[in-house]
Amino acid sequence: MASNSKGDYLAYISLNNVGISDDIPDWVWMLSSMEYLYLSDNQIRGRLLNSLKLPYGSDANLRCSKLTSLVLANNLLWGPIPENIGEIMPRLTELDLSGNFLNGSIPSSIGILKDLEALILSDNCLAGELPGFWKDLKHLQHLDLANNHLTGSIPSSMGFLHSLHVLLLSNNNLNGELPSSLQNCTNLERIDLGENKFSGKLPTWMGELSLSILRLRVNFFSGNIPRQLCRLSNLHILDLAHNNLSGSIPHCLGNLTGFVSTPESSEVYVKLEQILVVTKGKEQEYRNILYLVKTIDLSRNDLSGKIPEEIMSLLQLGTLNLSMNRLTGKIPEKIGNLKMLETLDFSINQLSGSIPQSLSSLTFLSHLNLSYNNLSGKIPSGNQLQTLNDSSMYKGNQLCGPPLVTKCPGGDEASQGPSSIGGDGEDRDGYEMLWFYASMALGFVVGFWGVCGTLLIKKTWRHAYFRFFNDMKDRLFVVVAVNVARLKRKMELE
Repeated sequence: MASNSKGDYLAYISLNNVGISDDIPDWVWMLSSMEYLYLSDNQIRGRLLNSLKLPYGSDANLRCSKLTSLVLANNLLWGPIPENIGEIMPRLTELDLSGNFLNGSIPSSIGILKDLEALILSDNCLAGELPGFWKDLKHLQHLDLANNHLTGSIPSSMGFLHSLHVLLLSNNNLNGELPSSLQNCTNLERIDLGENKFSGKLPTWMGELSLSILRLRVNFFSGNIPRQLCRLSNLHILDLAHNNLSGSIPHCLGNLTGFVSTPESSEVYVKLEQILVVTKGKEQEYRNILYLVKTIDLSRNDLSGKIPEEIMSLLQLGTLNLSMNRLTGKIPEKIGNLKMLETLDFSINQLSGSIPQSLSSLTFLSHLNLSYNNLSGKIPSGNQLQTLNDSSMYKGNQLCGPPLVTKCPGGDEASQGPSSIGGDGEDRDGYEMLWFYASMALGFVVGFWGVCGTLLIKKTWRHAYFRFFNDMKDRLFVVVAVNVARLKRKMELE
């Protein structure tokens, strides 16, 4: 990096997370040779409009015209994005203004940035409809507009983004059906449209993409889960929770090989931001280890039928949430095959039968919820299940045994090895308590009557006993009186 006294040849500025808490000085925008400006994770404040507006008499062709990367993420900038930002910085390949307080609409001049590869405006207060300028952004790979106040539908012109790998539009007020033109974005690897108001059926063309993440939770999608999704061999996060989906769970989900093997970290997510995944009963934010997360969440829908046995072959699955549906039948006996399972939630369904003993072999299981079904019989014991002692995860069933207070019939307890050991332990505890109370009673009798009984029966011992305490009282009185007198004398002398 070279520079003369005026800084005319300063091309690279990187001051990320260094505690800057002031406005961006005007001279920064006057560096005509600057190509990279990274000032993220500071406390830079002020209106972005003031920073980028052209002062009177300046030449727009010389100002920031060579800038290719502008990253001001996670600061305190506010106000609208300058409408002419695309004209001032025509060579931009990376524009990241996420994590600020920017408002207004997305400037239409961004549509002329033909070299743009990453547009990240998430976590702001942007409003208005999605613009339709996408036709000329042929190099755009990463589009993140999540966590704003955007409205309207996805424009069909997004189908021209043939290089797009990542589409993040979650947590806005977007609605309507997904345009069929998106199927032309054949390089899409990650789609997150969660927390919006999208409706209609899930598109079958999604199965023709190379998706590794499909997150559509909290929308109004209806109809069946398309069998075409089973073709997504790289998929490792499938989140369709909180929609109006109906029908049965496709058996072919067992073909999702992305839940069987773990990719190398170098294969994925160089520029990707974080994603929220519901696991262990709450939302968790993942970033650097996102490629390791294996989740299927179909909760809060209207799905019916049995739980497919084929899902039990997804050996790397970490979270399986099928709660709040109308599923029937038994819990698959091969549930114990999911050795990496950490979260299992089948609550609020119509499942019946007993809990498979193989569930106790899930050594990584830390969150379990089987409440409000029609399950019956003894709760399996052993291994990891012994650490899950919250009885609420079993309530609303006809189950018995620890951690519930409901005891199982003797025959049921004797029928399983681990439980019979528990029964012997309970009998042994009962005998120990009986001996404890008996020894307390015997000690009381011996202690009380060994002393008091002797005094009542033998008169000479009784007189000697009371004489001893009387002498001790007199001695104590004398000692106290002498010490009090000495203290008074000492105070008078002083």
